[in-house]
Amino acid sequence: MASQSASSASQIPVISEPSPIPSSSAAFGTPVHSIRRKQISDAATPSILPISLPAATLRPLAFRTFTKKHNLTLTSSALQTIAIFIGTHCGSGWREEGLAEKVLDEAAKAWKKNRSSVIIPGEGSDLTNILKNIEGCMVGGRIVHQRASSRNDNSVQDQGLSNAVLARPGSLSRDDSQQSLGLTTLDLEDNEEALAAQNPRSWLRVVDAFEQPRLSYNATQKLFEVVRKRPSLLPDPTRRMALIRDRYNIVHQRLMRNEAFQTSAVALSRSKSLQRSSSETLMPPQAYKLTPIANLLGRSGSTHVLLGLLGNSPTGDLILSDLTGSIALDLQHARPVPEDGAWFTPGMMVLAEGLYEEEGSVAGPGLAGDGGVGGTIGGIFHVASIGGPPCERRDVTLGVTDIGKGSSTIAAGGFGWTDFLGVGSERADGPAMRNLEKKVMEKHNLASRHTGRSRVIILGEINLDKSKTLEALKQLLGVYALEQAEQTPMAFVLIGNFTRYAVLAGGGSGGSIEYKEYFDSLASVLSEYPSILEDSTFVFVPGDNDPWASAFSAGAAVVLPKRALPEMYTSRVKRAFANANAEAKKPSDQKLRGEAIWSTNPSRLTVFGPAQELVIFRDDLSGRLRRKALRFGAVVGTGSPDAGSARQAREDSTPTDEHEASGQEYMDVDRTIESAQSVVPDARTKETAHTGLPSDLHAARKLVKTMLDQGYLSPFPLTDRPLLWDFGGSLNLYPLPTALVLMDPEAPPFALTYEGCHAMNPGALVAPGKRGVAQWIEYDTRTRKGRMRDVRF
Repeated sequence: MASQSASSASQIPVISEPSPIPSSSAAFGTPVHSIRRKQISDAATPSILPISLPAATLRPLAFRTFTKKHNLTLTSSALQTIAIFIGTHCGSGWREEGLAEKVLDEAAKAWKKNRSSVIIPGEGSDLTNILKNIEGCMVGGRIVHQRASSRNDNSVQDQGLSNAVLARPGSLSRDDSQQSLGLTTLDLEDNEEALAAQNPRSWLRVVDAFEQPRLSYNATQKLFEVVRKRPSLLPDPTRRMALIRDRYNIVHQRLMRNEAFQTSAVALSRSKSLQRSSSETLMPPQAYKLTPIANLLGRSGSTHVLLGLLGNSPTGDLILSDLTGSIALDLQHARPVPEDGAWFTPGMMVLAEGLYEEEGSVAGPGLAGDGGVGGTIGGIFHVASIGGPPCERRDVTLGVTDIGKGSSTIAAGGFGWTDFLGVGSERADGPAMRNLEKKVMEKHNLASRHTGRSRVIILGEINLDKSKTLEALKQLLGVYALEQAEQTPMAFVLIGNFTRYAVLAGGGSGGSIEYKEYFDSLASVLSEYPSILEDSTFVFVPGDNDPWASAFSAGAAVVLPKRALPEMYTSRVKRAFANANAEAKKPSDQKLRGEAIWSTNPSRLTVFGPAQELVIFRDDLSGRLRRKALRFGAVVGTGSPDAGSARQAREDSTPTDEHEASGQEYMDVDRTIESAQSVVPDARTKETAHTGLPSDLHAARKLVKTMLDQGYLSPFPLTDRPLLWDFGGSLNLYPLPTALVLMDPEAPPFALTYEGCHAMNPGALVAPGKRGVAQWIEYDTRTRKGRMRDVRF
């Protein structure tokens, strides 16, 4: 009877309930007939019988999906976690019905979307959170996209499950970086012709120091991670140590990737066999091995190579520190490598080769430390040679080759998947953006080498409180106003100091009102050239004398990174651009307008996403380096064998046939500055005793090598050049940028290339020592080279 009543109940038609709205009048918007409610099916969800799935059984399928298809690597713990998940939720049909392959594919897509690392660890909550979100979208062991789309307001119905998986706040996803450019990789492929017709300036983006992703290098997993802790102007003291430790870890992993510090098992076995066959056989170049400072204990009289941070102890002694401890240095017989080719100051990462001598007591009582691991090691390290860590080219860091030839080929290693600036990673967007760059440049007929829309004009030391500066600026803008409209440069970069003195601190004459009047005068000059304002982007980078920090520093070194100029001083300049854009009569298809961007110091310009990166930094580097530099004794005779061993090993590791043929001594520890281009004033023809080069060219090479080898824009103690600890990563030069602007008024103007990075210094706009001459640098983004230009006013 119960079964009969149940069957009869299932045959009863569904009767619609009366509408709660009492009327069917059109005024109420109700239908004539009542709405028939949708019957909800109570069909049972297919059940899955969990099984025990060994990780070794799943490994071949996981390898095909994660490694071959998505270029990801699973650790053993991560594979075990995924195997347990698939065995629990897919059951025995994981192989025959293809359930496991779909789960693996969606997990890989979700990982690539929200994380920048290529190694997937099993520890932590990242992988677990992804699997939990996939579990919520599974029915009977199968992934149902409709459920994912309904939970996300139907916004991902046609995009797959990976877009509905948990997105971590603040994570560095490649899709997010593509959205920052206003397009995705799919849009590049579908609309390539339309995008190629756009103005090259539409692909220019300014990234200030406070917008960059905050990354930290994980030495254990050998990858960059996003710092998720909220930044603060007054952070915890541990952030200071994290800043220095991160610098050390980046330099250390860079050295471990260098051939001079890699030991080959094949070479060692071959050398042993050669030794047995002949005692006179030449030994192959020996690879260097870094020794932690703590490991010097008990090894008195032995020779070692140390990597550490130069500093001063509380007692005033020069020490070298790494993550394990510190040791006092003796530089009495030390020789720099290369000779007079780089600066060495406290706060820099250096390589020191020498002899360790252990003493019976700790070096210095009380303030010198307690000794042992983590403190000052007893004894002293007699340095024979000291040099900076070898630089690493940009293509090697990113794991690509032929990066400067308009295309790229994937190579082993590197950080190609890491989005360092939030504009896309090299592996995800680099090839497509370089291909687009080539087509855009060809579309706009940029055949001339130094003219066209591909130029970026760089001006330095724009002292608006000098009348000659405005005259020089007028003459400079007049040069480009005479060119055709389609040949107007894409950007003008104006670098401070915008006043000679810290006006807000009472320096010079005037105050806040006078400072605003200086920019009002600048606005008047710019308004005379509306054709340039409507077709170019003006980027303003402040200096130490500009507000607000200068109000407290009185012209001394301010905290880096420095924020942009306040809006209260720049309103008239913005109005000049607004008026020029309003008066411009552009066709409807040309809606890109001129703009003024007030950026930070340092600042970065990207052209076509990750294809090109231009770093702009304003600081009195030369003067600070001269004041803080270590001094070495004069060369006596030919020098000791130990002093030249480091130099000889590095010369052997990187052949320099060109310089050997010319008989000249090259300046780098791993590679010379090749294809150097420098415009040196004719009045300065003095040559240095060590290199035989003009003094200005030698000073430029010395400065560029020091900064790029350090891989940091401020390699000084925090007491000399304070930093915002939470934003210290914005000063990293890793990977090396395509071009670097070191605006230093005390250094000679130059434009030269070192390890693939084109370094430039435009010098002051009003050339010192030259009456009525304005000088600047014209950088061509197509050739990736800059050249000095000048004009009389």
